Amino acid sequence: MRPSLRQLEYLVAVADHLNFRRAAEAAHVSQPGLSAQIRQLEQILGVTLFERDRRRVVPTDAGREAAARARHILSRVDDLAESA
Repeated sequence: MRPSLRQLEYLVAVADHLNFRRAAEAAHVSQPGLSAQIRQLEQILGVTLFERDRRRVVPTDAGREAAARARHILSRVDDLAESA
């Protein structure tokens, strides 16, 4: 199974906001829906992307790397759409 573009967008949103609720608001999705997609992405990739507790969200090293790569992929997809 491969990550979806939506999952990559959610990954970037959580990495940017460091908060699942604010990331969900920015992505116009419910917080439980966003959380489920991040969990599924973690399963697909086989890594933990964020350390979470009630007070904070911190990207792991793998999460920072994945978010950087996701930003690059999403940028390339945007370039494709603009050139079409």
